[in-house]
Amino acid sequence: MPRAPSTFPLERRPVVKHTATSVVTIERFIIEQERMFPEATGELSGILYDMALAGKLIANKVRSAGLVDILGAAGATNVQGEAQQKLDIIANEIIVKAFDHGGRLCAMASEEEPDIIHIPEGFRSGKYVLLFDPLDGSSNIDVNVPVGTIFSVYRKITRGTRGEMEDMLQPGRRQVAAGYVIYGSSTMLVYTTGQGAHGFTLDPSIGEFLLSHPNIRIPEKARYLSVNDAYEQDWPEPTRALMRRYRGLDGVRSPLNVRYVGSLVADFHRNLLGGGVFCYPANAKARRGKLRLLYEANPLAFIAEQAGGLASDGIGRVMDIQPTELHQRTPLYLGSRAEVETVQEFPLPPEFVDRRVGTAGGA
Repeated sequence: MPRAPSTFPLERRPVVKHTATSVVTIERFIIEQERMFPEATGELSGILYDMALAGKLIANKVRSAGLVDILGAAGATNVQGEAQQKLDIIANEIIVKAFDHGGRLCAMASEEEPDIIHIPEGFRSGKYVLLFDPLDGSSNIDVNVPVGTIFSVYRKITRGTRGEMEDMLQPGRRQVAAGYVIYGSSTMLVYTTGQGAHGFTLDPSIGEFLLSHPNIRIPEKARYLSVNDAYEQDWPEPTRALMRRYRGLDGVRSPLNVRYVGSLVADFHRNLLGGGVFCYPANAKARRGKLRLLYEANPLAFIAEQAGGLASDGIGRVMDIQPTELHQRTPLYLGSRAEVETVQEFPLPPEFVDRRVGTAGGA
């Protein structure tokens, strides 16, 4: 007997829920989401599957890090001038190998690599590009602090077969997917394709990511402030005043609880679920900020906005910035909407405003 048609219009169908009698794997969830778009080719879904696989492989390496010789520095530096950890290199290789032969990507870019990573000759080139930070917070791995993988996907916009720099340097609002995998007490993957933010927890007994946090919403009332106070002496006065506001020291509001891990994924994940704001302001020694626009700020900004939050560079919306460099840096305020909106009440002096490269015009 044919199944009766759904009474829900496509755009209002309820999200599949993970219940005691209905285990929803990430594959099943992606398929259900894909059905909302009859024109979908399945290529973007394939990218998400591949990232889930890479996350499982990296999670296995992180879990066994203390038992094999993959802790500590590798004795080299990356393009950012930072000491590479052994797990940075391993995670980078895992992601590249998970994607370079699938035919879905035309190019990749990694925080650990100086230039575009081209798809090898002999493999089909697809219509998407992938940008990623293979292991954010990796310097904390020796002390068992949670670390994570951050990724961002854009459509190819150039005409050639292979990916070009123009495909990479797109404003964040053109992302078609973004997410992160956090490796902590459990391994969790959170992603968005512009239809809300959804979280999946890895069940190690069956090796599957299961839907655990459908339709994540950042709590409107924030609880946490995540900021590195060691830079306070280098902040401009408006930023110091902003931090006093967050701490309730100016008598305007009740204080936020300060929680700072030093791993962006870990700090953002806590604030996403519990409510809060992550701050990495511009300072006198780094007026362009420290975090990477393409590998960190844009993908987490996409997730934050899909969950009801905001992301700002202290001047405007992060996802409106037009990138000009592959490894461009930016200040970042990220999290609960009201807390990020508060940033605009403390305008920066001209010497800090001038460092912003600009905003992107068009869609």
